[in-house]
Amino acid sequence: MPRIRLDLAYDGNAYKGWAAQPGLPTVQGVLQEGLATLIRREVPVVVAGRTDAGVHARGQVVHFDLSEEEWHKLARGRDIPPAEALLRRVGGVLSRQEGAVIVHRARQVPADFDARFSALSRSYTYRLADGPQRRDPLRRFDTAWHPRGLDERLMDAEATSAVAADGGLRDFGSFCRPREMSTTVRQLQQFSIRRGADDVLEASLTADAFCHHMVRALIGACIDVGEGRRDPGWVLSRLEQPSWDSSVRLAPPNGLVLESVRYPADDQLRVRAEQTRALRST
Repeated sequence: MPRIRLDLAYDGNAYKGWAAQPGLPTVQGVLQEGLATLIRREVPVVVAGRTDAGVHARGQVVHFDLSEEEWHKLARGRDIPPAEALLRRVGGVLSRQEGAVIVHRARQVPADFDARFSALSRSYTYRLADGPQRRDPLRRFDTAWHPRGLDERLMDAEATSAVAADGGLRDFGSFCRPREMSTTVRQLQQFSIRRGADDVLEASLTADAFCHHMVRALIGACIDVGEGRRDPGWVLSRLEQPSWDSSVRLAPPNGLVLESVRYPADDQLRVRAEQTRALRST
C-alpha cells in the first residue's frame, strides 16, 4: 500500500488542538474529513507531534496509507502525478475552512516512514511581547502578551541550563504532564531566548521529541524567573526533582509554533523508528 506524507501548516487559533474530538473543531478532524471527501472512506493519519489548542504549525508532518487504486485514482484520468492531484484536491477541500490549514507538499514515501517515530527532532519557536510598548495588534494571533517587561538575560540563562551539558538525555517529568505508559525522558538539543528585531522575545527549542505541555511549561518557568517570581536556577532545581506539580505555569499557547520536523535518510527510517519506540531512561 502506498504510504503518503503531507507537509502542512495551520493557524491553531481556529482549532481545539490537533487531536480529533467529537463535536469540536480540530486540525486532525478537519484534515481527515477532507481526505474522506476525496478517498470516499475514513483515512486515519499519524502526526509528527500533537499540538495543544491555540498552538500553530508551519512544518507539521503526517502520514497515511492508501491502496494502489485509491492513489492512482486521485488524478481522475488526468495526465498528472497522483501527488500533484492530491495536493490540488485536498487544498480545494480545505480552502472551505477559510484557509486555516494549508498543505504545502504531498508525496509518496517508503513504507518504513513513520511521521511520529521516524523523526530525529522537532523544532519550535515562541514569541512573547513583554509590556504594552512591544504589543503589535497585527501579530496578536501568533504572539503572546505579558503585562510587564522581562529580563531576557536571566531567561536565556534558564533556557540554556535545561540543555544537558553532555547533550544527552534528561528526565523532564517536572515539565511534562504525565501520561500513562509514556516516558518523560527527552534529549533537549537546543533552547535559547533572545530579542528579535522588533524587540519581542523569541524562544527557540529543538529536541528529539517533546512530551505533553513540555515546551509551554519550560517557557513558563523562564518567564517566572524573568519577572522575578522565581530565583535564578529555578529551572535546574525543578529538573533535579522530576515530578509535575502545581508550581508549574504554562505559557499561553498562541505564541507557540511548530516550525519543522527532521527525518533521517530513507535507509535509516526503520532503525530510527525502532530506537524511538524503545522506552528510554536516564
